[in-house]
Amino acid sequence: MAAAAAAEFRGQARLPRFAAPRRYELRLRPDLAACVFSGEASVAVDVSAPTRFLVLNAADLAVDRASIRFQGLAPAEVSVFEEDEILVLEFAGELPLGEGVLAMRFNGTLNDQMRGFYRSKYEYKGETKNMAVTQFESVDARRCFPCWDEPSFKAKFKLTLEVPSELVALSNMPIVNEKIAGPIKTVEYEESPVMSTYLVAIVVGLFDYIEGVTSEGNKVRVYTQVGKSNQGKFALDVGVKSLNLYKEFFDTPYPLPKLDMVAIPDFTNGAMENYGLVTYREIYLLFDEQSSSASTKQNVAITVAHELAHQWFGNLVTMEWWTHLWLNEGFATWMSYLAVDSFFPEWNIWTQFLDSTTSALKLDSLAESHPIEVEIHHASEIDSIFDSISYDKGASVIRMLQSYLGAERFQKALASYIKKYAYSNAKTEDLWAVLEEVSGEPVKNLMTTWTKKQGYPVIGAKLKGHDVELEQDQFLLDGSSDSGMWIVPITLGCNSHDMQKRFLLKHKFSDIKGINSQYDDQDRQNSGNFWIKLNIDETGFYRVKYDDELTTALRNALQMKKLSLMDKIGIVEDAHALSIAGKQTLSSLLHLLYACRDEDDFSVLSHINSVTSSVAKISIDATPELAGEIKQLFIKLLLPTAEKLGWDPKNSESHLDAMLRPVLLVGLVQLGHDKTISEGVRRFQIFFDDRNTSLLPPDTRKAAYLSVMHNVSSTNRSGYDALLKIYRESTEVEERLNVLGILSSCQDKDIVLESLNFIFTDEVRNQDAYLVLRSVIIDARETAWSWLKENWDRITKTFAASAILSDYVKSIVTLFTSKEKEAEISQFFATRTKPGFKRALKQSLENVRISARWVDGIRGEAELAQTVHDLLIKL
Repeated sequence: MAAAAAAEFRGQARLPRFAAPRRYELRLRPDLAACVFSGEASVAVDVSAPTRFLVLNAADLAVDRASIRFQGLAPAEVSVFEEDEILVLEFAGELPLGEGVLAMRFNGTLNDQMRGFYRSKYEYKGETKNMAVTQFESVDARRCFPCWDEPSFKAKFKLTLEVPSELVALSNMPIVNEKIAGPIKTVEYEESPVMSTYLVAIVVGLFDYIEGVTSEGNKVRVYTQVGKSNQGKFALDVGVKSLNLYKEFFDTPYPLPKLDMVAIPDFTNGAMENYGLVTYREIYLLFDEQSSSASTKQNVAITVAHELAHQWFGNLVTMEWWTHLWLNEGFATWMSYLAVDSFFPEWNIWTQFLDSTTSALKLDSLAESHPIEVEIHHASEIDSIFDSISYDKGASVIRMLQSYLGAERFQKALASYIKKYAYSNAKTEDLWAVLEEVSGEPVKNLMTTWTKKQGYPVIGAKLKGHDVELEQDQFLLDGSSDSGMWIVPITLGCNSHDMQKRFLLKHKFSDIKGINSQYDDQDRQNSGNFWIKLNIDETGFYRVKYDDELTTALRNALQMKKLSLMDKIGIVEDAHALSIAGKQTLSSLLHLLYACRDEDDFSVLSHINSVTSSVAKISIDATPELAGEIKQLFIKLLLPTAEKLGWDPKNSESHLDAMLRPVLLVGLVQLGHDKTISEGVRRFQIFFDDRNTSLLPPDTRKAAYLSVMHNVSSTNRSGYDALLKIYRESTEVEERLNVLGILSSCQDKDIVLESLNFIFTDEVRNQDAYLVLRSVIIDARETAWSWLKENWDRITKTFAASAILSDYVKSIVTLFTSKEKEAEISQFFATRTKPGFKRALKQSLENVRISARWVDGIRGEAELAQTVHDLLIKL
């Protein structure tokens, strides 16, 4: 029974500071057949204040209490508090101040939850085998060894592994010694520099590898399953280039002797930046010229560049606590685009960055959002902040700050920050202080509202004579208003991107005098001659609401191709959000989309496609009598560019055209375009008979698979069975994910249930199951909701990771658009919510309420039917 004195450490967000680890010596023996492991830890601990206790983290471990010693002393009491995941050692008297050694033995399970020390399955010569892998971020190192499992408790690590002789055993540092004794080898690694526990990593299994070297002589390897090493070449090239670029950018060398990147078959996240041993889901590391799509190539480049940016931003300089997670993720996201833009300028990746900004603006317009810097009260809350706020809003406000300060000053300041806090921890305020020092600008004052305050502003712009009046309010998607105040870096262009006004909006109101004094009323009304655009190239994290005259002028300018790609995206996305919030009509949004009818750019059309998809879905509930015509309108909008691109890739086409083709074809299939669906089915049948046909390359397969599912039913399931056959026969990860991602895109209740139940079989990896739920269409939402309720207990047992549960909740709950359904869903989860997905549930329910309100608003638009008819005739 836990001692009463030890109970004072319960329920705390963080461990006490009176003792801290300096060096861990760990010896681990994973048994891959029995899926267990045993270990010994010897930790140099610095006791800095008088205490009788040592308090550290441990979870899902059997600690041998009799083995515990600190400087030869056995504890008088050993208390384990499972809920707090802490181990409290109480000694008879006060511990001597200074450094002492804590030793203990422990055992654990190689679990199947993709966290801590776990097992992943792979095929080798037709046989299923286990590999042992670690995933410790955020708080799962404690599932592998007892430790001070917080980012600020940095220490050195000296690891030794005992593993089967034939296997490859990797850790953060290079091997310093290896001894083989029959079936077991003992592998000893170099001691690491100081690092946080969440970055320690181990991988044990059968692998091939390819190797490169940086300009500084650091060895870089990509490890893959046996026989797939050629698929690691692209990632290796990006990896070496990234390390070289970051060394120059931060003016600091890569800190370790080597870097390994490993493809793991079972992996919760996209990738994990473990120091010197980066682990990846296979789809984010492997690229095959023959069997991979253009989008996979781009995703691999972005992911590798992101994880390697962490080697500086996160690993060398680490956030002090999870409140400052955005320092890791926001910067790694932003840096990855900077790197990929340098390697592949033709990808126009900064325009694509607006996908991230859009995602963050959408989430941060919810009342259930959270600030970039979010207070963490318990370890169980941490996973839920690995979201679009930490990553995408974080990266977007960094882009905004860089745009305000200028690229050169910004880079110089970041290099200073990395040098100042290397091998240490930092808070957000530490970064602002360095940026202020280098730039001379009041960075902390400017940025505090953006990181400590939830949400962002909408800037209202009104034309008054020759002046423009600006007003800021918090933008909320539910249409409510909040008089929030930010210091907003405003950029404004009048009839040109070259003539920009730049200033800080520090108050609720501001007037810009004489902005259009050279234009009379007649000029202003002439098509395209006069326009004003705020937030040039969308560098600011805010939305803009223009008055009617400025809206019309921008629409004309857009039609006359006078705006940049980024500005087009910003105008479309702002109009969509304002329509949802009831601040502008859907008719106004449709007129704007019509103005984009000649668009052929990948990024702009991707955003237009997502907006048309959103409107097509809401129209089913809001105006069922108009839904068909609205779909026809959108088909006419997308079809000209889709027909120009066709189904077959051209030899000399750009990367962006290769990316655009599947976006448009999938969009047309989802809108129900008969000709595209028929062609998709035709090509699929040829492909099914001959997998090597050139008629269905990787880029267009999803469109063809969706076309097949469009016609599937319980009485006509040959297409469904053919897709399952492809899934079962393919050895390519991307191909299998393509199939999973369309299996529920069907109106037939029995087929949808069969697909949803498929995730419980051994044929679907836990990490991939969410794809089946994401593909459920509106016609099948009641079926999916009933399935979720009936299987909830099984789901929570099978998929324990909170990120996976969050995905399940979001995928199904957000399909609904009525307050009655929101109440029903709330009631179901009232007794079933856990901290890991609580935030996702609240956000999903809020989205249902927002959709219900949008439905009501659309129903009240008297002119909508006429607008749709008029635009259909024009197109």
